[in-house]
Amino acid sequence: MLDKLTPNAGSRLSWSLAVPALAVIFWVVGCGGGASVSSYSPAPVPQKPIARLGYSIQVGAFANLNNAVRLSNSLQARGLNAYYFIHQSGLYKVRFGNFSSKETARRKAERFRASGIIDEYYIVSPDEYAVAKQRKYGGSRYLRDEIVRTAKRFIGVPYRWGGSSPARGFDCSGLTMVVYQLNGLNLPRSSRAQYRAGTPVRRREISRGDLVFFATSGGSRVSHVGIYSGNGKFIHAPSKGKRIRTDSLSNRYFKNRYLGARTYVN
Repeated sequence: MLDKLTPNAGSRLSWSLAVPALAVIFWVVGCGGGASVSSYSPAPVPQKPIARLGYSIQVGAFANLNNAVRLSNSLQARGLNAYYFIHQSGLYKVRFGNFSSKETARRKAERFRASGIIDEYYIVSPDEYAVAKQRKYGGSRYLRDEIVRTAKRFIGVPYRWGGSSPARGFDCSGLTMVVYQLNGLNLPRSSRAQYRAGTPVRRREISRGDLVFFATSGGSRVSHVGIYSGNGKFIHAPSKGKRIRTDSLSNRYFKNRYLGARTYVN
């Protein structure tokens, strides 16, 4: 059993100290997942909308990154899809679960608090996500802007292939999944599943918040994904040893390996 983890009021860790630990974790899959794209058609074919998240449990407001790492580790060891993220406040917070009701989420949180794993907690309601607020704040444009805004907060985080432990960090599809989940959309984990779940978008019609896919391992297999941020740019976890950053679709490397784009926003 872990000691109780409470927010550290001290100074935030620098990015250099964060390098060995910052991560999003669920289960072991590579960034690609091996989806073969033998004949990509640019004609949009609508897919079933991806599910929205239910209630989630949020804990912590950590200035000390290591506290967030230990807490997410402990929750993952119990089979929960826990991840930590950089809140707009600049603090590290942890979320886990996808519950059908607030009461179910509360009971789960109370069990963990009684066992000393977590201290205070907050139940995130489905109506707090950007996907639920879009009608009030300008429709799909609002949701797309929020997706990009969330992704930008992760720029500078180190990449580690696989995303299977805090020591490895974000992989490309782990980044896209968490950014979407933080906005209330339950995007699948692997880039293969993400590619299949979205509606195809013609290159000239890509919008902010759409995902762009590449065959960086050769051939026609999906092996990389990023979040389109506008003006021909996208945010992604590029490769081992590098940090999450912005690149251009017109870059020769990515231009030659581009497979297509997918949208998940109506």
